[in-house]
Amino acid sequence: EIENTDVKNRICVDYNSGIMSDEHVSREKGDEQLMKKIGSTGSGVGTAMVDRVLRSLKLAKDYPELSPFLTNVAEEVNAALDRGEAILLEGTQGLYLSLYHGTYPYVTSRDVTASAVCSEVGVGPRRVDEVIVVLKAYVTRVGEGPLEGELSEEEAAKRGWLEVATVTGRKRRAAPFNFKMARRAVKINSASQVAITKLDTVFKGAYGLKDFEKLPLEAKEFIEEVEEEVGVPVTLISTGPDVYQVIDRRS
Repeated sequence: EIENTDVKNRICVDYNSGIMSDEHVSREKGDEQLMKKIGSTGSGVGTAMVDRVLRSLKLAKDYPELSPFLTNVAEEVNAALDRGEAILLEGTQGLYLSLYHGTYPYVTSRDVTASAVCSEVGVGPRRVDEVIVVLKAYVTRVGEGPLEGELSEEEAAKRGWLEVATVTGRKRRAAPFNFKMARRAVKINSASQVAITKLDTVFKGAYGLKDFEKLPLEAKEFIEEVEEEVGVPVTLISTGPDVYQVIDRRS
């Protein structure tokens, strides 16, 4: 994959990154509660995290074949910041899957808040200028756990909200946008901006648009309501699957 994309000189892995093995995958897939009740992806992340806590997990620096790609990420990122460069740190999943702030026990194996992202990379909180929270125009989740206002599978399909999880292939449950959840996500992550995705899935007339003023009235009213409810500006709006189908309101 590295050769096919010609990124060998741009891909780096931190020395202390944990390495998942087939044994981690097998252990996780063999845990009926994780797979059926919690809705684990079965990729071995959770069992690898257990081994890390027990100090038995193998790290990237333990594998000689990875040596060409190894680096100290914290040092590199902080050095870039010292040079005045812009750094983007991207998290995974979402607040309500956070081990500490999510709908426990229906959560992932780690904290996934903005502060946790910085901690894992090795960036101190005073070095962060902006925090962008990404909110979908409707709510989805895979597996068990609470989902306020959940739609039937038939209704979700009718609205075009029925999705399939990219890793597990399982159907995602769906519900309308939840302002209470959005407010909490913005607060706990100290968000300074909000990005909205899938706007075109809820408001069909928004598809492909790149100018906020050209959005259908109901779509603009929704964005304005989000801003009023969460107290921070919506600066990025996705209006289609293409990376360039975005309304950028930051300028």
